[in-house]
Amino acid sequence: MGQGSLLEKLRPRLRTVLLIVNLAVLILPLGSLLFFRIYENQLVRQTESELISQGAVLAAVYRQEVLSLRPDLSDYGRKTKPLPTEKLGDYIYVPILPTLDLNAADPLPDRPDGKVMIDRPDETALVAGKILNAIIAEARKSTLAGLKILDHNGVEVAGRAEVGQSFAHVQEVARALDGKYASVIRKREITGPLPSISGLSRSTGIRVFVAYPIIYHDRLLGVAYLSRTPNSILQHIYAQRRTVVLAALTIVGLTLLLALLTSATISRPINRLIRRARRISEGDVEALQPMHRPGTQEMAMLSKSFSDMAISLHDRSEYIRNFASHVSHEFKTPLTSIQGAAELLSEHYDTMSGKERARFISNIQGDTNRLEKLVTRLLELARADSITPSGETTDIAAGLAALKADYNQLRISGSDGTVALSPENFVTVFSNLVENAFHHNADEVTIETELAGDNACFTVRDNGDGISPANRQKIFTPFFTTRRANGGTGLGLGIVQSIVEAHGGTVEVLASDKGAVFKVSLPCPLSMDQK
Repeated sequence: MGQGSLLEKLRPRLRTVLLIVNLAVLILPLGSLLFFRIYENQLVRQTESELISQGAVLAAVYRQEVLSLRPDLSDYGRKTKPLPTEKLGDYIYVPILPTLDLNAADPLPDRPDGKVMIDRPDETALVAGKILNAIIAEARKSTLAGLKILDHNGVEVAGRAEVGQSFAHVQEVARALDGKYASVIRKREITGPLPSISGLSRSTGIRVFVAYPIIYHDRLLGVAYLSRTPNSILQHIYAQRRTVVLAALTIVGLTLLLALLTSATISRPINRLIRRARRISEGDVEALQPMHRPGTQEMAMLSKSFSDMAISLHDRSEYIRNFASHVSHEFKTPLTSIQGAAELLSEHYDTMSGKERARFISNIQGDTNRLEKLVTRLLELARADSITPSGETTDIAAGLAALKADYNQLRISGSDGTVALSPENFVTVFSNLVENAFHHNADEVTIETELAGDNACFTVRDNGDGISPANRQKIFTPFFTTRRANGGTGLGLGIVQSIVEAHGGTVEVLASDKGAVFKVSLPCPLSMDQK
């Protein structure tokens, strides 16, 4: 496979380029939105992870305080299952991983208020809670988190103003009282208006709650209940502004690449084609060739079609220019002769002898006959150049028999089959070839016929003067003739070529040691139907 063929296959289609550009334009904002969603959910997970760490520390301190106040915990608190543990080398730890997903479900309503209890909380828990109050107050200054310690009944024993209130009815606390870790996302009550840009971040209106069970062996001693609002994605973006700027520049770069892709595959080739059309209109022949690197398959097809059309028009223009030059030359000679003879007759008619007058009149008649023959041939050539296949067919045997009736010297061999050419045009083609042979001193002409695939091939041989190698390339050129002095117009073979090529065939002259040999190939009706 050639490199050109490979490039043709790899060249994208115009609709593919437009589809890629449209999809990219659609994906870029969706990708940004997806990035916001994923990153915001990651911030929620990060908040939960931090609360788990803080809860583990508070749980450890509270557990130690309770143990110092009451060494025997066999009948204290609630019986529960120990938290699952894992071993990492010699180290045993309790793996609690963040599980919240902001995209999985809608946030729960705001946390219910605590219930005022008539009974006093557990004394051991109250004493341990007072010790932790100082720790919680200091931790709150830097973490901005809500920190509470609940006893084994869900009553707050350390925190702020809600000490003594029960939170056992709260969903996540109830689960922690059963000895299981729990975390939820709740809506947050917002006081006062927020900037409009804050609507881009869902974390503005939510709060993460974590209930961490405090367990010693198989006894639940209490619950570390923590909460905090996740970091706003806008704040986090500002904190990571260098990375965000880099990402924005990347998106802008991709957009510019898409614009360049569109320009290179659509706009630029069209502008090049426009400039090429202007160059052609100014007579620049080099602009007739197809464009290099057209971009897309459609542009390549358009460029080639435009080039083919321009070359066809240029060739036609050259043909008409040459044709007009030849016609004017062919007409000028007999017209000049007629004019000269007429002037001599007009000026010296009375002094001329009858023989001289007859000679000049004969010259005028001869030149007039030549002009008439030339006009007839020109009309035949014009019809041949503008001919279109009519769909008629000719039986080869019948067509050659009609020729045989007009030319006794004609010999025929192998005349089976049918060709996609009307009987009139069939006779015109081969009569011109036979006449051309007789005009060049042939006294015998042979037409041999054979079927070759979807074509019928005719070989026309004569025993005349033949064609020199120098003239073989010019014999189909209109007005080229070697017997102009004998009345030749040089249009007969041009008419043959125009008719044959208009019907999808070919005609060529073959090298020959004696006489001339022409090979005519015409399509059969079946092959024309297939085309």
